[in-house]
Amino acid sequence: MTDWDPAAFEDNLIADMRAHGGAVTTGQLAGAPLLIMTSKGAKTGEPRRAIVSFTRDNGDYIIAGSAGGAPTDPAWLSNVQANPKVSVEAEGRTFEATASVADGAERDRLWDQHIAVLPHFAAYPGQSGRVIPMVRIKPLA
Repeated sequence: MTDWDPAAFEDNLIADMRAHGGAVTTGQLAGAPLLIMTSKGAKTGEPRRAIVSFTRDNGDYIIAGSAGGAPTDPAWLSNVQANPKVSVEAEGRTFEATASVADGAERDRLWDQHIAVLPHFAAYPGQSGRVIPMVRIKPLA
């Protein structure tokens, strides 16, 4: 069994992304569309970093609260619901944005669009036993 250090993995992933204009160039995530979102903790108010896959919709970034198919929502979801202002690093730029959880037909449209681009997400509702929340990240100005 190997010792896996998740913080070191994230730090190396972020260093790779920053060195290559937001692109992941090494490891199992090479080529994946990822962004770094920093939200404010819902309970602590402390900055919380999340690295998530994204798709695009009308200039906004769309992320799925899949938690890799886990039965519970990712921690960042409650953070953005409590504090929708986030900082984002994506595609080689850093910006402030507002996060909002989509619902109804809009959520379904974004989900269908997301799995068309990232088909491995399609298995997550069956694995998790829940509807996967879809979040729109809208850059400010």
